[in-house]
Amino acid sequence: MKSLAITVIFDGQCELCRNSISWVKKRVEINALDFHTTELSQFGLSIEQCSREVFVIADHVHYSGAHAVAFLLKYRGNAFLSRIISASGKLGEYGYHWIATHRNSPPIKALAVLLKRAAS
Repeated sequence: MKSLAITVIFDGQCELCRNSISWVKKRVEINALDFHTTELSQFGLSIEQCSREVFVIADHVHYSGAHAVAFLLKYRGNAFLSRIISASGKLGEYGYHWIATHRNSPPIKALAVLLKRAAS
């Protein structure tokens, strides 16, 4: 896969988000920016948008939410998971938003721990 300049704008205050970024960085060079400390206007984004979902910018194309996750999985070498998310359509988007709004639930906290272990 060709090398791209990939910028990820994520919630740096979210444990799952931070651990996910660390896990992705094990295989993909990305510029990861916490939306709380980034000048979002340079990317044409708002705080409201970034507080709801992750954004990936690659080749001047914006991906958000489940599409951003699928993009990162593909570039990380997890093409099968990427295809599942992409093929699931609205179900994948719903799943992403459920996870994003239930960050403090036991299953999501467990996922954050697993990602932290996988990233170390």
